[in-house]
Amino acid sequence: MKKRILALLASALMVSSIFAGCSSQGQSSAPAENSTPASSAAESKPVEGEKKFKIGLSMNTQTNPFFVTVVEGCQKAADELGIELFVTDAQDDATIQLKDVENLITKKPDAMIIDPCDSDAITAAVEACNAANIPVFTMDRKANGGEVVAHIGYDAIKSGKMAGQFLVDTLGGKGNIVELQGIMGSNVAQDRSAGFNEIMKANPDMKIVAQQVANFDRAQGMSVMESILTANPKIDGLYAANDEMLLGAMEAIKAAGRVDEITVIGCDALDETIAGIKSGEIEATIAEPPFFLGKAIVQTAHDFLTGKTVEKDVILENNLVTKDNVESLVTRED
Repeated sequence: MKKRILALLASALMVSSIFAGCSSQGQSSAPAENSTPASSAAESKPVEGEKKFKIGLSMNTQTNPFFVTVVEGCQKAADELGIELFVTDAQDDATIQLKDVENLITKKPDAMIIDPCDSDAITAAVEACNAANIPVFTMDRKANGGEVVAHIGYDAIKSGKMAGQFLVDTLGGKGNIVELQGIMGSNVAQDRSAGFNEIMKANPDMKIVAQQVANFDRAQGMSVMESILTANPKIDGLYAANDEMLLGAMEAIKAAGRVDEITVIGCDALDETIAGIKSGEIEATIAEPPFFLGKAIVQTAHDFLTGKTVEKDVILENNLVTKDNVESLVTRED
């Protein structure tokens, strides 16, 4: 990984120049009509002479630290651009998210940003925005239906491949492997698993002894891993499709006294995971910095609303993080 993830900074912090050239302890989901804008006129810094836009932001969850930081990035960009941002939390429930989007539509926003709970289920919400002539932007997880102006995210297949190759290289191409999968209704979980398993199939001595869904959730990661540890006396490697599941699994691994025998890798580069890598308890993660993702999607929506051409799909840079480069990791710059 480049010392300060310069490629990622270029993609996220200067996303305007990129686009101009080429076209779950869930919190309650407050209805938009009762919500307070996440930014106020006093906090905002609108460009003189520009319209002050309103944007709805429908988040899949605000329990997972990754998505909390995504919202922080969105808010930072909104404040810088003078945007009034309305945020909802679907608590990882597709039904709640549809209601959230419908409520946000009543605010008559200039644009809607959605991070879907489920790539298929979100179609109805996207179509509702289409019917209201509100341009839709998605991030992290894609929508499998409706008209979306642009999507920004990370290459989830690449992340899965990077994780798989790390285990292959670290274990010498041979070992018993566990895979913890995310919410399989999302393209991110599907793609991370697909990329990982592509590498596993290319290395037949890497034997997957357990492959279970833990829904990107820490508590589920712990409980699923407890069962897997009981059923498998020999495990050499673990790939958890996000750091929340990894951190939960690590609790089970530590309780079983098997930290030294299992090489682990996650995805997202959460602060706790980075601390674990620095201490030597965790071997690796894939960095997909959420703060940059949040800033990039708001900037993209603003570019579109001000008449600039934006790309249909924008892929930000992801990187392998290990003890060798963890000290140079940059996940946000305020």
